[in-house]
Amino acid sequence: AREECVALTEAMTRSGTTLRWDGLPGPVLDKHSTGGVGDKVSLILAPIIAACGGFVPMISGRGLGHTGGTLDKMAAIPGYRTDPDLDTFRRVVREVGCAIVGQTDDLAPADRRLYAIRDVTATVESIPLITASILSKKLAEGLSALVMDVKVGSGAFADSDATARALAESIVAVAGGAGLPTTALITDMDQVLGTTVGNALEVIEAIDFLKGFAAADHRLRDLVMALAAEILVLGQLATSRADALQKVDASLTFGSAASAFDRMVRMLGGPPDFVQFGRKLLPRAPVIRPCPPPAAGRILSMDVRAIGLAVVELGGGRRRASDAVNPAVGLTDVRPRYAWVDESIPVAVVHAATDDAADAAIATIQRAVRIGERVTSVRPTLRGRVDLSGQFMPSKDGRIE
Repeated sequence: AREECVALTEAMTRSGTTLRWDGLPGPVLDKHSTGGVGDKVSLILAPIIAACGGFVPMISGRGLGHTGGTLDKMAAIPGYRTDPDLDTFRRVVREVGCAIVGQTDDLAPADRRLYAIRDVTATVESIPLITASILSKKLAEGLSALVMDVKVGSGAFADSDATARALAESIVAVAGGAGLPTTALITDMDQVLGTTVGNALEVIEAIDFLKGFAAADHRLRDLVMALAAEILVLGQLATSRADALQKVDASLTFGSAASAFDRMVRMLGGPPDFVQFGRKLLPRAPVIRPCPPPAAGRILSMDVRAIGLAVVELGGGRRRASDAVNPAVGLTDVRPRYAWVDESIPVAVVHAATDDAADAAIATIQRAVRIGERVTSVRPTLRGRVDLSGQFMPSKDGRIE
């Protein structure tokens, strides 16, 4: 029952420290994604929200399996501390407006205990336990409001619209029951998000976005804008979606979002002027090779989980929590679904530590894509929305009303 899930969530939250943000001149907001491949939205969104007057204490996780972790991306930045003490974390949030860090031992410690036994009790896919796990950490952050990005597709936990909707509705209802206003967007993960996969490579794509360069993949921009509008309206920093989008555009055009990212990186131990010089400062892989398609034609579908695992095999992710990660490896120039590929237009460009690793990744990616001629239907990036009352509304022509 929902009441039981609310009670479990609140008990897990109370098992450790809960943050308080008294005296801030704006709402405390956050976004959480259920995980995907190429999902660097948090790196872009947190400084945008900070530039628009919100405060974002984003406590993130490391990647495991085929999905990349926000914390691993930030850890690719030389000197950046993902585990600052609580006083430093508070100071950065207050002074900059955002801080992206890892979970501390005293925030929702019961979640880690329960998480550790879920795979041996066949409850990894339990929607109530997933709900409690996500929300106990978010409630411990001391938020005013939360927006969920629930992924659906071959690269997501939820591989069907029905599962994604059930998870979104559960999170919105339980969060509301625990006193945290929450909405959810259900979004596509049947293709890589953006054009990069891999930690340092995704940081470069994120800072290019913050510098105002047009996203090479319009789906990334669509998703960032939709989530930003959702958060700003929910946090009462904008009166409407149109007003919110105007504020987001201004934060990118005038550089205030990029400045927030720069200051966050500097205050957490990273290099100064990182947005300007980051491309030169981030680690680079020694082997860079194109991945030709198995045949010329259009990419009709892709197994996004397999593509994510190809990056794990390159060393850019982990199968076990103890695995080390090579921040330099991954993919760039990933072509979207329905794009044309041939000998001169590769499916992606592989960044590897060795030629053998590149060969293995190329073989995996070629098996993961289905090439053909005829495109029959195009699935939208934004599938639907669950509002504060728990009502689901499908998107119209890929737009959230």
